Amino acid sequence: MPNHKVGVQLQDSVARERAFIVTNPYISVFHPSKAENKHAAVLIIPGGGYVKLAYEISGFALAKWFNTMGITACVLFHRLPNQRDVEVSYRAPLQDAQRALRLIRAHATEWDIRPEKVGVMGSSAGGHLAACASTIREDWAAVGDSLDDLPFRANFSILVSPVIDMSGSSYENRGSHQALLASDDSEEWQRYFSVQNQVTDDTPPAILFHAQDDNTVPSINSLLYYRKLREYQIKGASLHIFPEGAHSISLRDNPGSAALFPLLTEMWLQDIHVLE
Repeated sequence: MPNHKVGVQLQDSVARERAFIVTNPYISVFHPSKAENKHAAVLIIPGGGYVKLAYEISGFALAKWFNTMGITACVLFHRLPNQRDVEVSYRAPLQDAQRALRLIRAHATEWDIRPEKVGVMGSSAGGHLAACASTIREDWAAVGDSLDDLPFRANFSILVSPVIDMSGSSYENRGSHQALLASDDSEEWQRYFSVQNQVTDDTPPAILFHAQDDNTVPSINSLLYYRKLREYQIKGASLHIFPEGAHSISLRDNPGSAALFPLLTEMWLQDIHVLE
């Protein structure tokens, strides 16, 4: 496994529906019925500030929802940057996400999905990693096997209350910043992982959801990413900022217009021809 400290052995740590240590990254796969299969897949990256993974509420629950749309859903359990068995903190999550996207495409025939219809969804810090997996062109997941030949970037992204900026600004989420860049908090890596800087004309379409009253990850993060998508005229880009919802937009119990989040997501997947 790349970026692993030789001789350091840890055990997985899971408590209260949160994963705190993931020694061997993996995906939990949820398949739709064969009759309803839309031949698409999504990699779901749970939130947790890069120090834990809230795999139930921002993982398994979402996967079952995607199944109702006919989409194969895979929940990613990636290594956390602060694990003692990780050499370079900021490399591990993206390495695992890139590898997971390749693994999904490697199963395209078996799972009856199209390799060009593999997207990613993330919430909060998971949204940051999802944006990285959609934009960053450097291959950090290569291990010298047959999967290295497969694409490692997502074809579309769904970003919910995402962390985007890591420049040290007043609107960044400091906890996620410190956790991810623990091994090198230089200006170079702050700019690199301020994901709006990675957007170019071949970035895949994204839909972003945020709440104006989110005091954990200010909504300007989504605005920064969407602005770049518009600058590069990315077809299919969409942004929704609700008046209320704080940092807890989810499938159910959203206040006011934020309750439209599930419906808007499904309609957008129709817009970009994933659900066809």
